[in-house]
Amino acid sequence: KQWYQRRVAITAGLRRDNGEIVTIHGYRAQHSQHRTPCKGGMRFSNEVHEDEVKALAKLMTYKCAVCDVPFGGAKAGVKIDPRDFSDMELEKITRRFTVELAKKGFLGPGIDVPAPDMGTGEREMSWMADTYKNTIGVTDLNSHACVTGKPIVMGGIHGRTSATGRGVYHSTNIFVEDPEYMEMVGLVPGLSGKTCILQGFGNVGLHTARYFHRAGAKIIGVIEWDGTIYNPSGIDPKALEDWKLEHGTIRGFPGATETDEDLLEGECDILLPCAKEKVITVDNAHKIKAKVIAEGANGPITPAADEILIANKQLVIPDIYCNSGGVTVSYFEWLKNLNHVSYGRLTFKYEFDSNKHLLQSVQSSLESRFSGKIPVTPTPEFESAMGGASEKDIVHSGLSYTMERSGKKIKETALQHGLGVDLRTAAFVLALTKISNNIIMAGFTFT
Repeated sequence: KQWYQRRVAITAGLRRDNGEIVTIHGYRAQHSQHRTPCKGGMRFSNEVHEDEVKALAKLMTYKCAVCDVPFGGAKAGVKIDPRDFSDMELEKITRRFTVELAKKGFLGPGIDVPAPDMGTGEREMSWMADTYKNTIGVTDLNSHACVTGKPIVMGGIHGRTSATGRGVYHSTNIFVEDPEYMEMVGLVPGLSGKTCILQGFGNVGLHTARYFHRAGAKIIGVIEWDGTIYNPSGIDPKALEDWKLEHGTIRGFPGATETDEDLLEGECDILLPCAKEKVITVDNAHKIKAKVIAEGANGPITPAADEILIANKQLVIPDIYCNSGGVTVSYFEWLKNLNHVSYGRLTFKYEFDSNKHLLQSVQSSLESRFSGKIPVTPTPEFESAMGGASEKDIVHSGLSYTMERSGKKIKETALQHGLGVDLRTAAFVLALTKISNNIIMAGFTFT
């Protein structure tokens, strides 16, 4: 039997715009409070059910531990298809769910902090923050820290939107650059020139594709719910994004050809499942040709399929590490809200003046030594950094460091236990070791 510290099921009525009354069901699960607050996304999907929410809460516990984010794991879901409801109806659902969570002690800056997930975004997080601030959190100075993934004007943070995709890129790059792991799977180290097939062109898939493209990889195929496109010469993610924004679909994109082929099984170096759960199963795992599979989605590979991929010496970058960029930057946003000041604001001008004085000092020293006017011109790179780090610079740097440090620890764990390409087991061992150490060090006074 699975153990969870707390969970709640919420049922509420909704009067729709046409006067019809429907019943809405939602869930929130807190898997572990070994660190608080708990952290996990809130999704709107017709496929939501309590067991799914509990399973994803458990993954969040391990994900936070792997990337050294001091949160327990949680998850929420509302069983609706957001496409079936108007904006006004979605706002009613979100605000009512927020009040119910807060009343039951499942929402608050130091208790439980949701974030966007499937079917939700910064708009829904803004509604949640506003509802909490004007109800349970009316006297709470830190009320806006009750959720992350908010718009910038509501206390959000620069770099949050692209964080998960950027994390997928960093986590994959760390292992693709490693000669030892590439030798195991029969690839040359480095992302440049690698062919990639992407499943899902939502927020995570889009930004994953953009960062891989910038690193020199070729996105040769994109799989979406309503169609699949292919171009062996590579697909430009920015052009595809513009097409989808204009037409609402990737179908008909002039930079690629539509195909009925199941590209999950297509020839490529790297497969990027960034859409939904259980897309690689025991039925198709043996047909997967990619040497590296990076789990941008939660649980895209079933346990039985994972065993097949490991036996075939295919490297899987596990979801609890690969897509942890989102929760990492959510942590940065939470800290920003508690500090009530944006990153870089207190040091930006000071760093600019310091760098300017440094150049002037170098110029003065040269002129006093060699006589005459000797202009010192900064390189374009130094000149762009003279003003100090912006909030986005700090977020990107912090995320990159977090992913590199966590990736190194996973490598060390895999080597220590002789796990070869089985990075998932290494990541779970690493996470459970950190969690158990935390619980043991905290003691058992209240048991």
